[in-house]
Amino acid sequence: MPASATNSLRVAVLADSDTRWKWGALTARRIAPEDTDVRLDGYLLRGRATPTARQLTEVGVPADGLSEVTAAQFLRAMGEEPCDLVVLALVGGGVQAMLHGLRRVWQDRPDRPVVVTGYVGIVYEKLADGLLLRHGADVVLANSRRDAERFRAVYEGVGADASAVTEVALPFLGGEPYTGPRDPYTVVFAAQPSVPESRRERAYLLDRLVRHARRHPERQVLLKLRSKPGEHTTHLEEVPYQKLARGLDLPANLRLVYGHMGEVLDRTDLLVTVSSTAALESLHRRVPTAVLTDLGIREALGNHHFVGSGCLTSWDRLDAGHRPEPDPRWVAGQGVAPGGTASGAGAYEHAFAAARARIGALLGRPGGLPPLAPYYTTATAPGYLPGVLARHHLAPDGAPLPGAPATDRAPGPIRQLVRRAARGAYRHGVQRVAPAIRRMGEL
Repeated sequence: MPASATNSLRVAVLADSDTRWKWGALTARRIAPEDTDVRLDGYLLRGRATPTARQLTEVGVPADGLSEVTAAQFLRAMGEEPCDLVVLALVGGGVQAMLHGLRRVWQDRPDRPVVVTGYVGIVYEKLADGLLLRHGADVVLANSRRDAERFRAVYEGVGADASAVTEVALPFLGGEPYTGPRDPYTVVFAAQPSVPESRRERAYLLDRLVRHARRHPERQVLLKLRSKPGEHTTHLEEVPYQKLARGLDLPANLRLVYGHMGEVLDRTDLLVTVSSTAALESLHRRVPTAVLTDLGIREALGNHHFVGSGCLTSWDRLDAGHRPEPDPRWVAGQGVAPGGTASGAGAYEHAFAAARARIGALLGRPGGLPPLAPYYTTATAPGYLPGVLARHHLAPDGAPLPGAPATDRAPGPIRQLVRRAARGAYRHGVQRVAPAIRRMGEL
């Protein structure tokens, strides 16, 4: 392979949202074999959550090349451009479609690239569904020991090869460890686009945040938002907190903020969330972290993931001054190394050693790699797989369907304007029209 011959590695990352781009690009750099010069080519899959320029700037992970593509365009690029490693930072269905498409593109190539996939954060729902859609990649990354055990159990339970499962950690953990209260003491609520989902529950959380700010005027209270109105991230946000806050008499010490989560944590004394992956970033830095129970401990919220963590608590207790103490054993099982830094040589950095070793062995495998072999085929899932592939304009054999978006040229300026208008209309429908229709249906 080129990487072993020249100590250089060409990596392609395909992502379908800002958070997945962040995960995919950072993962690619962390799992690259040591002493290699990495060239990172980024591809953004065209869709409802394709990140805007502002979102990419906020993520802060540059690439040597970056382009927006359809599924067919990406597959064509992978068939024509030299590459050593492909990272699929997509939803499960997208990963499955690309695995079948790449299998077809590389069917006559024994020196095909290594394919890696995984999850952006906490895996709290659709475990079997998401995992089986990712099966077939050469490496399926698990962000903790607990996840690695669960992943292997699912694959082995259906008779699928589980050797691809490789334990790592979230690639974006890091920053200086928390050393004590700041002035002013700062409380940050990390908002999530879809958790909770209902207007009533989101309004409740905003109200409690406002009440906490009023109860503690000496504190700075920040509502950390994921995206601006009209933008989308990994999940749909039908009721943005910005909209709920519009017209409210917010206390002077409460502000809505955007920006890189790591930079926000630099000034955080207490991180509050329902179930965000930001909680793991916070725990990694020893920042006091609270996972709310106000809306119950429910699978739909994802906060059931934190059972046993020591972080579960309520706004009433936080208002009274409570600071949760995390359980060290629970934290260790989540791939979090409290107090570690992203650039240090401690336990966190060591978390990627197994992945580097596996990828290095695959890159140097004599005779190249066998064809990609997803668990789902037209024999194992004939009533499911064709629909998954069709959503990405691919036929059951991985070939582009007739009428699939063009693969030979970039869209012209008029087509780009039409596409932006269509996205705006879609987002308007999600955030305004759909909720209104639901409310009318409840009358």
